[in-house]
Amino acid sequence: MPRQILVTSALPYANGPIHLGHLVEEIQTDIYVRFQRLRGNRCIYICADDTHGTAIMIRAQQEGRTPEQLIAAMSEAHQRDFAAFGVSFDHYGSTNSKANYELCCAIWSALRKASMVEAREVARLYDPKLQTFLADRFVKGECPRCGAKDQYGDSCEACGATYPATELKNPKSVYSGATPELKPSQQLFVKLTPLQNFLTQWTQQSGALQSEVANYLAGHFLDKPLQDWDVSRPAPYFGFEIPDAKGQFWYVWFDAPVGYIAATKEWCDQHGEPLDAWRRNPNCEIVQIGRAHV
Repeated sequence: MPRQILVTSALPYANGPIHLGHLVEEIQTDIYVRFQRLRGNRCIYICADDTHGTAIMIRAQQEGRTPEQLIAAMSEAHQRDFAAFGVSFDHYGSTNSKANYELCCAIWSALRKASMVEAREVARLYDPKLQTFLADRFVKGECPRCGAKDQYGDSCEACGATYPATELKNPKSVYSGATPELKPSQQLFVKLTPLQNFLTQWTQQSGALQSEVANYLAGHFLDKPLQDWDVSRPAPYFGFEIPDAKGQFWYVWFDAPVGYIAATKEWCDQHGEPLDAWRRNPNCEIVQIGRAHV
């Protein structure tokens, strides 16, 4: 009996052109999809551009255009370059789409109803020159654990430690070189602590993951208590404004993973098929090829 397979690969970030890593990933995925079709299986390949975040906003400002103009130009360039290497998508979408916004709203509403969202005031690093809060990856300094220099604000590549960006020593903004200031920021968190037992059981016992992935999660993620997830950013920020929190936007890592589902929905709408036939069908295999979120 023919198999039904939904295939995705990691979403390229819209802040720059594709690079060798993207090409290796997408070409491998394209080969896999072509092979499955030659075997008589029904297989679709879905991808999209990852379009939100501070980096997009700042680059657009520097170039004198809107973020929407920037991501439209990058989407055209990405698809042109992939096509030049023979990569063929069934659908190539964008996380800055109506479908993605609607799905994010539905997921957010479910989280609210489950009492899993909590507002807190936290101190975050603020670039006084650009007048914007900085994501952890856009701050560099000395590792607070081993002292290695030129390390990102979320982890040290020298010793492997992870830490809050506020613990970096001698921090500097990646964009302006300014010394960040600590400023209070009202943030929304998704409470993950109640999910520890569920995630442990699902990753280790459901059989949904490769054994290598399940073992990695057991030893490097679920071996310690989960931390609540900061999923909002205050204006100015390029992304989706949270419908029940004016002036707050979903952090890019909230809506980017949803983009896989949204791009699939767009393909389904174009072909008159229900999304659940691909995303909630026990007989449909979902294969993620790449380095990023699923």
